[in-house]
Amino acid sequence: MEIPNDSSNSEGRTVAIISYLTVIGLIIAIVLNEEKKHDEASFHIRQSMGLFISIGLVLLLTYIPVVGNILASIGLLYFIVLWGFGIVNAVFGHKRRIPTVGLYYEKVFSNL
Repeated sequence: MEIPNDSSNSEGRTVAIISYLTVIGLIIAIVLNEEKKHDEASFHIRQSMGLFISIGLVLLLTYIPVVGNILASIGLLYFIVLWGFGIVNAVFGHKRRIPTVGLYYEKVFSNL
C-alpha cells in the first residue's frame, strides 16, 4: 500500500525510519510519536519494538553452551534480515508487516 507524500506523512515516515535505528532510535520515535500519533509511525514502531525484543531474546540463547551459540547465530541472522525488510518498507512509506512475526507484533503492541 503506497502512502501519498504530504508533510504529515513525511514527518510520520521520518519517525518510522528512526524507530528502526537502534533501541535509542526506537525510544526517540516513541516520544516523537506521542504528540501527533502518525498512523504510519505507530505501525513501524510496533514492528520495530517486536524486532528488538526478539533479537534480545535470541541473544539470551548464547548462554546455552554450544547449541545456544548456533541457534543464536541463526536467529540473529534471521531477525537482521527481517529488520532490513522493515526499514526498507519504512523508507519507501509502505505499511507491510514483517514476514512471519509482524502480525504477532501488531497484536502484542496494539496499545502503542
